[in-house]
This record gives sequence, structure tokens and C-alpha cells, in this order.
Amino acid sequence: MKETVCKSGYTATIRPPVSITGPEKTANAKSYEYTGPIGDAEYEHLVSLELGGDPNDPRNLWVEPPSPGHKPGAGPNNPKDSVESQLNTAICSGKTQLAAAQNTIATDWPTALAKLGLS
Repeated sequence: MKETVCKSGYTATIRPPVSITGPEKTANAKSYEYTGPIGDAEYEHLVSLELGGDPNDPRNLWVEPPSPGHKPGAGPNNPKDSVESQLNTAICSGKTQLAAAQNTIATDWPTALAKLGLS
């Protein structure tokens, strides 16, 4: 993991360019019937890149509408991002295993930290 999820800048090396994800995000939004401003939605990974998720597998991606309390035009606001970062830190510090973090984020992200004894 030292050369992947625990390496600073790793996600930038595997993230597809906007020229690919932009059209995918637009098509995905239509498939979910999302009609809000596309810039306020996030093209979200079920298992984030910082947790070893596949960067471009359609089964790992969807357009996520803005969270409650979002200010229109402010871009995505996703509380899941903080949980993903905390899980990455726990993985890289040896407090949890990668597979356990991936499973909890994919099945019930709001309780992931508690289920792994990290909160």
C-alpha cells in the first residue's frame, strides 16, 4: 500500500481526465434523472480512489446530488469525503485493514468509522 493508497498524490495518478469523466457524468446524471446543476453534483465513487476503488468502473460511480444544506453554485458538498479521508489515514497508520475499510464504506458509509472502532 506504500505505493498506492498510502502514497501522497496517488489518486491523481489514476484519476481519469475530465475529458472522459465529464461526458460520463452528464450521461450518468441523465440515467438517474438528475436535473439539478451538474456542477453541484459529484461524480462519486462508491469506494473512493483513496481507498483503492476502481477509478472508472461504472459499478463504482454515480452522480450524487448535493447534500442537505448545500448552497447552489458552491460545487459538491459531500460529508462522505471526510469519512473516506479518515479511513485512508486509519489504513495507512495500521489501525484498520484496506478490505475492511472498503467494505464498510460501500455498505454503510455513515457508520463506517464506528463499525471499525475508529470514532
